[in-house]
Amino acid sequence: MSEAPQPTTAAEKQSNARVLPALILAMLSFSVVQTAVVPILPSLAKELDVSGSNITWLMTANLLSAAVLTPLLGRFGDLRGRKPMLLISLAGLVAGSALAVSTHSFTWLVVARVLQGAGGGVMPLAISIVRDELPKRKVTGGVAAISASMGVGSGLGLVATGLLLEHWNYKSIFWMGLVFGLIAVALVAFRVPSDPVTDKEGGADPLGALTLAGWLSALLVAVSQGNHWGWTSTKTLGLFAVAAVVALIWGIIETKVSHPLVDLKMMSRPAVAFTNLAGLLIGFGMYGSFMVISNFAQTPEKLAHYGFTATVLHAGVMLLPSAIGSMVAAPVGALLIARRGPRLPLVLGGVLGAIAMAYLALRHSHEGDIYTASAIFGLGIGLAFAAMPAFINGAVPVEQSGIANGMNSVLRTVGGAIGTAVMTAILTGDTMKFPIKLPVVLPTLDAYKHAFWTTAVVCIIAGAVPFLIRTVKPATAVIGDPAQQASSPELAKTDA
Repeated sequence: MSEAPQPTTAAEKQSNARVLPALILAMLSFSVVQTAVVPILPSLAKELDVSGSNITWLMTANLLSAAVLTPLLGRFGDLRGRKPMLLISLAGLVAGSALAVSTHSFTWLVVARVLQGAGGGVMPLAISIVRDELPKRKVTGGVAAISASMGVGSGLGLVATGLLLEHWNYKSIFWMGLVFGLIAVALVAFRVPSDPVTDKEGGADPLGALTLAGWLSALLVAVSQGNHWGWTSTKTLGLFAVAAVVALIWGIIETKVSHPLVDLKMMSRPAVAFTNLAGLLIGFGMYGSFMVISNFAQTPEKLAHYGFTATVLHAGVMLLPSAIGSMVAAPVGALLIARRGPRLPLVLGGVLGAIAMAYLALRHSHEGDIYTASAIFGLGIGLAFAAMPAFINGAVPVEQSGIANGMNSVLRTVGGAIGTAVMTAILTGDTMKFPIKLPVVLPTLDAYKHAFWTTAVVCIIAGAVPFLIRTVKPATAVIGDPAQQASSPELAKTDA
């Protein structure tokens, strides 16, 4: 009797050691690639001889592609198996990186960023695989590690960009993405087993997929280009109107078809809906803060009387504590979820993010202020990222895990696009006047303070959202047998 559990324990350890590192690296690959171009957009505009407004398409195209493909890959993973879809997701990232390395054309570089956006499917697919493959007691920590890897990779991507540009040209950044992606593909191919969970009763929903892509595309293009076109311009308002109409049509389609791409009843459950709202707000805070802090650090101090005249590398190093904070948050978040449930880490995530941004609004004259705020913010983001999949996994059946987590990732992306647009509008709305015309426009210090306070308010609202979710009772029949469920705290049933 005492020897019976030993084979299972050994198998569990082997599964944990083989699968989780591959999934974490896959997540790091996408997050590094997604943010690596952010600090070099101005220099890319000069290198490729395009305008400053057009160069932003390198981010817009990537965000748009990720937003559209993430839920599709998540759902197809539920239907046809997570491992094949994860390999397809990584293949898109690799193909995009290879194209970016081989071209000098701005148009083809935008196409490359679209292909790289397929990597957005990694997060929901990896979370679903963890739920399938890891021992029940390891799922909380595994999901937390993968989710926090998004924040870790984003911070590391900013540092790596600066480091590479110190010694090579911008192509080296895409070489980095290519190498990361190839290693991730190899690890997933050889270490991740074919998952047993597929929704054999489900079916495709091509019209739902088309309309979902339609309204997300219209919304993200309007948000991303609003500062350039003007928020009251015909193009911007027209796209917002198209997004609203197509979203309404999409909702009607999803309630009528027998096998919807997105089960709106599932999405309307308070645990899912409010977690998605928190995801949108946290995405706003993360992407918006990275842009504002990086710009602030690179501002020429002698000219503006604030900032640190930092290089791209130096600005990235200032944000490195955020990656370290997110790394620390993964085990801390898993422990809090196991002991107290996902509400506490999600609340703490919002509160810590707000504290970090409020601190910067009040204290920003020394580099140590940036390092301190970055570390606190990274810890908060990591805790929030760890908690959101736990809320969602507790409210949806395993066969809907991919699409549910995929939609949460989409809303983080949408929040990031909105955050970047709002921060840009704040900074460009209050600029410094000089007696001579300068090649760059510098925001006033008050503009940065307003940006910091705005992000702080958004984060504190995100921290308040979890109180709208009621935790009801332990999960029943979510995964495995009842005896196993007792050791799976991340699957605690929320108010579904």
